[in-house]
Amino acid sequence: MRAVVVGSGAGGATAASELAKNGIEVVLLEAGKPFKPFTRKVGWFDSIRRAGLLGGERSFSKLFRSMNTQRTENDILLVRGVTLGGCTTLSCGCMARAERGLKEIGLDLTPEFEELESTMNVTTIPRERWSPVTGAMYDSAMDMGLEPNLTPKVVDLGKCVACGLCEIGCASGAKWDSRRFLEDIESRGGRIMTDMPVKRLVMENERVTGVEAGKGRSQSIVKGDVIVLAAGGIGTAQILEASGIPTEDNLWVDYVLTLGGVLKNANQIKEQPMAWYLQRDRYILSPYMDLLSHFYYKLWRPVPISDRVGLMMKFADTPGGKVLADGTVLKEVIEEDKLMMESGVEEAREIMEKAGVSGPFVEGLLNAGHLGGTVPLRRDDIDLMRPGLLPDGLWISDLSLVPSSQGFPTMLTTAAISLRVSRKILAQTLPR
Repeated sequence: MRAVVVGSGAGGATAASELAKNGIEVVLLEAGKPFKPFTRKVGWFDSIRRAGLLGGERSFSKLFRSMNTQRTENDILLVRGVTLGGCTTLSCGCMARAERGLKEIGLDLTPEFEELESTMNVTTIPRERWSPVTGAMYDSAMDMGLEPNLTPKVVDLGKCVACGLCEIGCASGAKWDSRRFLEDIESRGGRIMTDMPVKRLVMENERVTGVEAGKGRSQSIVKGDVIVLAAGGIGTAQILEASGIPTEDNLWVDYVLTLGGVLKNANQIKEQPMAWYLQRDRYILSPYMDLLSHFYYKLWRPVPISDRVGLMMKFADTPGGKVLADGTVLKEVIEEDKLMMESGVEEAREIMEKAGVSGPFVEGLLNAGHLGGTVPLRRDDIDLMRPGLLPDGLWISDLSLVPSSQGFPTMLTTAAISLRVSRKILAQTLPR
């Protein structure tokens, strides 16, 4: 029995690992190249950054090659990790339970959450490792009666050097990413193939039997008894659309907006980002140095990174958007979501001011990096963890299955869904 898994992030790596452990031959296809963390000091770029010589955010992937950026037709910046390990290599290492809207469709991932948390050694960042301004913002939120929480993290504190560069790759090996789930794939008889983007599915007698993958003249058909798509809310939807399988106009992206302020020698960059979070109705606030805005946003240029303070808001946007077969994304910020973001910015500013952070307060680049909802599960699908529209032989194990935006870190949820899906595949394919 052979399974072809498309994607190597939290969804793909979890599926590949679980299937391989149970005797399935796994061929994992990753569109990107092997991951290499960013190793230069941020200050090395400061003079050319302040002069605007780094270009706009479209140049971001030239500097950080594993990070793919694109704009929607309505000008929302989307950020994806196209590399071995996917977005997990570019995350802040947060391992929280994001389950907004799941129990409403009858999906309880508690067993998978508990299993993954126990194997990943989830921890929190002790206060003595926070920058003073992060502690001051935590205290000001407490004084406002807002009850912030410590963020669950998958970080080896003994290896962490507090470089603040989690989202562009951990050079010290302190932060967990999904490549650790892939370490035993080849020893179990499987293959990992990088630089192998999947174009479309191969169908025979109304059953998916393989994928067309590769670039240019090196394209080939990779056959499998089971095909598992885990290319993310955009990548999975694009493959389906290109294969004539319709997806839904339900894309959600989890908007991210960071409010930047100023405090001399705050050195917020010299800590683990997102050490704590404040849960609101449809968003969270968390201390975070927005490197995308720092490097490429004109309004952030005058302030050196040592003096910049960031408080990030991650919003659960209203689902509604479409991915086309050519990868074009149709998505716009509706008025309700604009009002939510305005409320978040006002709250962030109040917390920062009470912590001694001064203006000018400048909003960073609105962007989004949690992409899902394009093939959402419904209550009737939960028993098999498989949308009914899918042809035989095809499964999905990423955030495409999640119907609602989260406004919260989603890495653990992606892995938990994939673990559940993988075991459903095993139950259906292995002899009883």
